[in-house]
Amino acid sequence: MQKVIFLVDMNAFFISCEMTRNESLVGTPAAVAGDPKKRSGIILAANYEARSCGVKTTMVLHEALKLCPKLTLVPPDHHFYQQKSKEVMDLLSNYTPLLEQNSIDEAWLDMTGCEGLFGNPLTAAKGIMAEIKGNLGLWCSIGIAENKFLAKMAAEMKKPLGITELWEADIPIKLWPLPVQEMHGIGAKTAEKLNRMGIKTIGNLATFDVNLITKTFGKGGNEIYLRANGIDNFPVLARTADDMKSIGRSTTLPEDISDIEKAKLVLMELADDIGMTARRHSKKGRTVHITLKYSDFRLVTKQTTIPATFTTKEIYQAGCSLLEQNWDRSHPVRLIGISLSGFHDDCSSEQLSLFDQRENTVINDKNKQIDKAMDKIRNKHGSETITFAALVKK
Repeated sequence: MQKVIFLVDMNAFFISCEMTRNESLVGTPAAVAGDPKKRSGIILAANYEARSCGVKTTMVLHEALKLCPKLTLVPPDHHFYQQKSKEVMDLLSNYTPLLEQNSIDEAWLDMTGCEGLFGNPLTAAKGIMAEIKGNLGLWCSIGIAENKFLAKMAAEMKKPLGITELWEADIPIKLWPLPVQEMHGIGAKTAEKLNRMGIKTIGNLATFDVNLITKTFGKGGNEIYLRANGIDNFPVLARTADDMKSIGRSTTLPEDISDIEKAKLVLMELADDIGMTARRHSKKGRTVHITLKYSDFRLVTKQTTIPATFTTKEIYQAGCSLLEQNWDRSHPVRLIGISLSGFHDDCSSEQLSLFDQRENTVINDKNKQIDKAMDKIRNKHGSETITFAALVKK
């Protein structure tokens, strides 16, 4: 039986989420972005009206506003995007249990053998697209192929609201004429190196001497050679809570910051998101890890070990301690990240407080009660209905 793999890729996801709750953004150039008054604010997602003016993701705001003076800017709301992503994944899981989420806005589906339920691949894809658009108000593109790589490439070929099939017989016509830098898995530096070797298209790569490719790029060279020929043997792996090795969140700041108090507020918001996710999956972690990227793009990572927890305050406090130990006012920070890992095998058993004091136990119980109450309110009324006082914008 021939494999049938879908890659469902949400179109302009962040700004599309915003358009579902703000109709004034529909039909007008709009983008999710940082503060336009700050020099390092960037475009995180632009709708197709903005893209038609030349606005692109990662573009600096003042450049975007030069190209599109009427551009409406919306501040990012990552809690809301995570919520909408979950709605998309829940909908997709109704079509097949073999679903592998690749990022917040895309997932592979193994639809092999589903023809009897949903029709041929094209019919099934149209059904998925219509349901996402009708029920969630979001747009997507879908790639259909016999493996994950080809499905990913197919999904990129027609946006927005595109459905593209890319089977083995289509490779010479649809895949090989594309510039090599458009191939999934090839970055700018690799593409530049390939170009210097005379490899300009994916077809050039597919027919090049594999021994020379492997000699130049090592093991990765053999992989890109196989992919250029449409070969990808990696299966769709359904991700479950048991597969989860870490829970992490990071954010590129709308401006470089030197004030540690501002950094702590960002860290609190990220830790809150991690705590909610960890509790949802009953995952208690022992390792808290922070990442700082400076304005000169230098990266620093630090970690600490704590008693197993999924409490927001304990995750935040551990991250805060690392932040204080490693903060350098002379080097502005542009990205902050925090993650929880080292998950406890038995979440039903509680690890005692470090000093095993009654007072600490009471405080921990209080933090858990607060988290439980906040989670209940958010699950019922939305993630933005309640937050910590320190995070309330004036």
